Amino acid sequence: MTRLAAFAFAAALVVPASATDWTVDTARSTLSFEVTAQGSPFNTVFKDWTSEIAFDPADLSTAHAKIAVTLTSADSGDRQRDGMMVSKSWFDAAGEAFTAPANVPAGQAIFQTTAFRQTGDNAYEADATLSMRDAAKPVTLPFTLTITGSEAHMTGSVAIDRTQWGVGQGQYAGSDPVATAVMVNIEIYATAE
Repeated sequence: MTRLAAFAFAAALVVPASATDWTVDTARSTLSFEVTAQGSPFNTVFKDWTSEIAFDPADLSTAHAKIAVTLTSADSGDRQRDGMMVSKSWFDAAGEAFTAPANVPAGQAIFQTTAFRQTGDNAYEADATLSMRDAAKPVTLPFTLTITGSEAHMTGSVAIDRTQWGVGQGQYAGSDPVATAVMVNIEIYATAE
């Protein structure tokens, strides 16, 4: 074996394999949040979001995920409330009140992972940056993942404080009449590419 061939062989051994790419079945998957307003909890589902996911449980160092959410697709089942959510005081989907972080278009929220770790059987955590309005803040999403052949099912939930992203201005900046704690829930069905 020539020196060049030996070097190429050795380099191939140390280069990590790329993670498996996954295609999300958006018809079966859901991205939603729950919050309490005037003492009553309500659930809102985002109807329009895209994902880029690469994940291999055997090599978490190469795993990465990005989810981009169209904020105007928020659907709580109440048209008046949905209209308020995308207004300047809340999501500001039109980008009237702020300058979005780099690479985050107005009207979108972006969840971009920075690291993964395993915490138990089929249990993981994803460190990520959540960018929304004019803020980009770290969050950690615990989730469970089951992979059967080429099919994957993932569920995760994370509690966030909406005020860290400036969601809820003026009279809504505090916890009354809308709680500051928001539970974000995600369920994904995906197929390996």
